[in-house]
Amino acid sequence: QVQLQESGPGLVKPSQTLSLTCTVSGGSITTNGGYWSWIRQPPGKGLEWIGYITYGGRSYYSPSLKSRTSISRDTSKNQFTLQLSVATPEDTAVYFCASGAPPDVTGFAFWGQGAQVTVSS
Repeated sequence: QVQLQESGPGLVKPSQTLSLTCTVSGGSITTNGGYWSWIRQPPGKGLEWIGYITYGGRSYYSPSLKSRTSISRDTSKNQFTLQLSVATPEDTAVYFCASGAPPDVTGFAFWGQGAQVTVSS
């Protein structure tokens, strides 16, 4: 059973970079065919896919967030990391890491429990 766990600061100041790490256990992020995504859910809104990194290390991002997003990985730790620059209060959300690629976000196989991130001064 693949398990994912998000970690990172729960409070970020506006204009700073929001950074979260997902630690994967029970499976390798380099396994052929694997896609590792970040998704978020702002208060009162639906799920929004942010981007993913492939088993080969290539990253793809939502067009609406592409200019501010970077997803990288550390294969030695079986982790992948989200960085969202120039954070604003509109980036306040529960952030999830999951295994899978869009378009069907709700069909992703494995999810982390989610991490609340608040952007506020």
